[in-house]
Amino acid sequence: MTKNSRAANACKISVLLLFSSILLGCNFAPSYQQPQDVVAATVPDATPAPALAPAVLAAAQADALQWLADDRLRHTVALALHNNRDLRIAADNVAKARAQYGIARADQLPSITAQLQGQRSRSSADVSNSTRLVNEQVSASIGFASYEVDLWGRIRNLNEAAWQQFLQVQENRRGVEIALIAEVANAWLTLAADQERLALAQQTLDTREQSYALMRRMFQLGATSGLALAQNLGTVETARGDVALYTAQLARSRNALQLLVGAALAAEALPPAGWLQAPAQAVWPALPQALPSSVLLARPDVQAAEHALIAQHAHIGAARAAFFPTISLTASTGSSSTALDALFTGASRTWSFAPAVHLPIFSGGRLRAGLQVAQANQRIALAQYEKTVQTAFREVADVLSDRDQWGARLGAQNGVVQTAQKVQALSEARFDAGADDFLTVLDARRSLYAAQQMQISLQLAEQQNRITLWKVLGGQALPAE
Repeated sequence: MTKNSRAANACKISVLLLFSSILLGCNFAPSYQQPQDVVAATVPDATPAPALAPAVLAAAQADALQWLADDRLRHTVALALHNNRDLRIAADNVAKARAQYGIARADQLPSITAQLQGQRSRSSADVSNSTRLVNEQVSASIGFASYEVDLWGRIRNLNEAAWQQFLQVQENRRGVEIALIAEVANAWLTLAADQERLALAQQTLDTREQSYALMRRMFQLGATSGLALAQNLGTVETARGDVALYTAQLARSRNALQLLVGAALAAEALPPAGWLQAPAQAVWPALPQALPSSVLLARPDVQAAEHALIAQHAHIGAARAAFFPTISLTASTGSSSTALDALFTGASRTWSFAPAVHLPIFSGGRLRAGLQVAQANQRIALAQYEKTVQTAFREVADVLSDRDQWGARLGAQNGVVQTAQKVQALSEARFDAGADDFLTVLDARRSLYAAQQMQISLQLAEQQNRITLWKVLGGQALPAE
């Protein structure tokens, strides 16, 4: 070996080492950064919520939310659709399923790869019969390996199963969105009811404090007894306790709504005072007299169950195709030479073509068992689909049966409140006239307060029934006849 050859070899080795060190230093993983602004700076957060972003305001005006008649509720739902983490997870699951379908679809096409390979080796002088101790070989090729010719539809059925699984995940994402809208609407309505309960408790406390101040003045003048004064003070303390209770409950309801929304609540997204006393229609005001059961088939859970059933049918086709011969092709073409400058000359050309047929003869019952598993999964998916449809029918029937009675229940409760107001006025007048003791007044006040609280609860339940009806119908706002 000459001095120039040794220098050239040393140069090649140095270049190879440098290139290897560069490759070892590469890292394609994204750098981790801890998520920021997940929670507020303080607990509880005392900073005012920012105004709604233009994107959220535009989403609130979308046709999909027009069935919500209240602008504030639409804004809150739009904010949740923009920020809720569960919905983000569902959307990412859809992206994951789409990528998995892309992998399955790629199996229908041959995978073509190119390869450039170099080899340099030195043989031992003691065992080599050749005078050439250092051997060099360079090769370049392009081709595909183990491409399966899909004669029996195995790959096509696996591709169909992956497609149906993608559609199933997509329907699951739609179900998460519908459930989120219903949960946000119910939480928003609960917040409105808690505001009404707190306002009623505060109003009751103010009235009873005024009554107690008046009775204390009468006691000082000798116009009433100490027992009546003490009883009146008890009603004041009870009302004060209710104010503290509903204040904490209102804060919890707001925290629950904020968790669903996934961001700070803007002031223009909160329910206005007295919303339940004169409620807007949360959903469509009425339904057609005869609701066709076919609308249930559009529910996302029913659609997802159907896609799962179709996917299992495709798996049966793939399991049956496994009984038949598998034909795979391997082919490549390229060049191979001992010198880089002669790599692409005519004499260095190489090619190979290697078809193979694999015929299953004995597998210990593995293929038949695989088919039985696929058939059992298909029967399970069928039963799950039927159960999902039956559950949907029952949920809609339950909500509609409640819907028919809400008018009568609210009307009856309004009558109870009006009667309790008359009883309280009469009992106070009889107490002032000396015809009854103060215990009668206390009973009348308790009855009126309980009736008013029940009225708020029923108004809340009636509005939530509308949201539930929209949810069990699969998020469809049907026009009234």
